[in-house]
Amino acid sequence: MDFHTDTIILLAGLLFIVGVITAKFSTRLGVPALVLFILVGMLVGSDGLGLIHFDYSQAHYAQLIGIFALVIILFEGGLQTKWKTVQSVAVPSLSLATFGVLITSTLVAVAAKYVLGVSWLEAYLFGAIVGSTDAAAVFAVLKEQNIKDRLAATLEAESGTNDPMAVFLTLSLIELITIGSMNPLHLFGSFLWQMGAGLILGFGLGKLGSYSINKINLDSSGLYPVFALAFALLTYSVTAMIGASGLLAVYVAALVIGNQDLTYRHSIFRFNEGFAWMMQMLMFIILGLLVFPNQLFEASIFIKGILLSLILMLVARPVAVFLTTIKMRFDWKEKLFLSWAGLRGAVPIVLATFPMTAGLENSPLFFNVVFFVVLTSALIQGSTIAHFANKLQLTGPQKTTPLHSLELVSIGKANAEIVELEMKQDTPVIGKTLEEINLPKDVLVNAIIRDEQLITPYGKTTIQADDILYVLVSKKKKRQLKELFQAKES
Repeated sequence: MDFHTDTIILLAGLLFIVGVITAKFSTRLGVPALVLFILVGMLVGSDGLGLIHFDYSQAHYAQLIGIFALVIILFEGGLQTKWKTVQSVAVPSLSLATFGVLITSTLVAVAAKYVLGVSWLEAYLFGAIVGSTDAAAVFAVLKEQNIKDRLAATLEAESGTNDPMAVFLTLSLIELITIGSMNPLHLFGSFLWQMGAGLILGFGLGKLGSYSINKINLDSSGLYPVFALAFALLTYSVTAMIGASGLLAVYVAALVIGNQDLTYRHSIFRFNEGFAWMMQMLMFIILGLLVFPNQLFEASIFIKGILLSLILMLVARPVAVFLTTIKMRFDWKEKLFLSWAGLRGAVPIVLATFPMTAGLENSPLFFNVVFFVVLTSALIQGSTIAHFANKLQLTGPQKTTPLHSLELVSIGKANAEIVELEMKQDTPVIGKTLEEINLPKDVLVNAIIRDEQLITPYGKTTIQADDILYVLVSKKKKRQLKELFQAKES
């Protein structure tokens, strides 16, 4: 049905309100928010209330929105990731992101050949589409869980870097199906180019982005988050335009930017966190619109989807994990958890739109079965990750979210800002009073948060572990201040 502009804006507002409420109650229901977003899309779509008509002929719009949303989600995930944590799991993460995807895709392809009754090339295409874990799903599910840091970091780094492998395999197989031949050397060279150029451009543009954010003195603080986001979009587009992996470049650039000492750091992080949530809602609702429940829950699709989901969850993913993490200091419990936590989400659904836009004969079948696989993965695996981790005794200290809310500001014209410093257990100043600390000139400790209480500091105030200090400092003295309060390397 056609809409006037006012109706579209009203509908968008209502959908986002429903999305926020859905996210609020998803944890209580024990269901990942992305599943509920998809259900909202299915509800308002053609086979639901019929408020929005969306079909396979509009798959290119879903593809565009999906890729744009993935750029934002990967950028936000990379910003929040600590480089020290990723560095410690770089080898297993990259192994899972490359060889793991290849093994998973191959095993699923063998199953798809006989379950779906398609050609071998089409079976491998299906395997490639569902071969990668999904950053949006993994970031969303792990964010509030107290999974051990090393396992969580491995899963997040894998999901942030395995999309390029799945995209490469999917596009290569579509080209092979439509053209009929491909030079193996060209294929290998293309893979090296996509990964290598993606890494180099991501690192270079990330450095340029962080340098620009710190050096350019903008008149409005609200422009800094927009400026950072612009570098994410620039990184993806420049990299993709030269035939390299834009998604990998965005994740690497976000890692570089997020681990720098940034002006307006908290504003940038909070803006991108909110925008990433908005993109998740929009993406999964749009993808839900592409699904027709009367087709999705046909007996044949249901049975094929269940079979392939079980093979992916119980055979393909575990085999890939156990093979690609040999001699990487993971015990069998940790490997079992990594196998179960390989969530499928938006990426496979977005990749399933590529056969549609290429006009492949079995693309509607692929889309419906892929959608079913994603839905069952999110429902079964996503809702049981915390319980599974507890059973395997792989949880760490409970993550807590500070109850205080003190807005960090930068005083642009005065070239100064208020920074937040968290006092770790091994911070050198623990146990010292403020007057015993040799603070740089023009540095003032404004407030201390201790046990969720606000303390007004004075000279005799003793710094304790887990204190959060809010310090007014000139931009020139920020590095000196950070070094003074820097925790010792563990």
